[in-house]
Amino acid sequence: MKTNTAPGPTMSSQGNGSAAKAVKQGSSSLVELEKMVAESPSAERASAKLAQILHVQRNEVAVLRLEKGSLRFVFPPELRAAGVIPISSSAVAARTVSTGTSLLSNSFARVKHASLFESVRLGKPEENQASEQMPIQKIMSVPVMQAEGKVVGAIQVSRKGLDFSLAGTDFTTDDLKLLERAATVMARMPFMQNEPPEADSKA
Repeated sequence: MKTNTAPGPTMSSQGNGSAAKAVKQGSSSLVELEKMVAESPSAERASAKLAQILHVQRNEVAVLRLEKGSLRFVFPPELRAAGVIPISSSAVAARTVSTGTSLLSNSFARVKHASLFESVRLGKPEENQASEQMPIQKIMSVPVMQAEGKVVGAIQVSRKGLDFSLAGTDFTTDDLKLLERAATVMARMPFMQNEPPEADSKA
């Protein structure tokens, strides 16, 4: 799988010990995600586990499925009715799917991009919504690829904040590799399989 690390501020470094510990913890969490496949979990449950693995908030994970030449959100649920993204567009998710290339950018807010979906309020009213309508500052975007190499969607993990300094630590290449591995597991989840037949197709 190809990877494109976008230019931007230097990624934060970790000590060898802490980095190794983080990788080990991530691998352990992936085992938990793997076990969920047999349980046919909802997109919400699998995405919550993914957020835990990457140490981000629920509203900083987006899972999109390829349907008839466009990408549709399967998570978060609030974006399911927000429209689709044609894979021919310049959107990051569209480029991720059309090229099969992963992207890591720690200066995403400085790059011109469509911010329509960032304005949608996410989460339940009783939940902490501190970051839900804040701009995406940092992002990782990876293709969801089945075993035979077919791309069926994309997963994006971000860090949000009013500005760069408030968005938390930079994503690292180890984070990206972990997300890529998680994407291979997510590819086997029922909600990432081919879209169900139209309800009226049986008529």
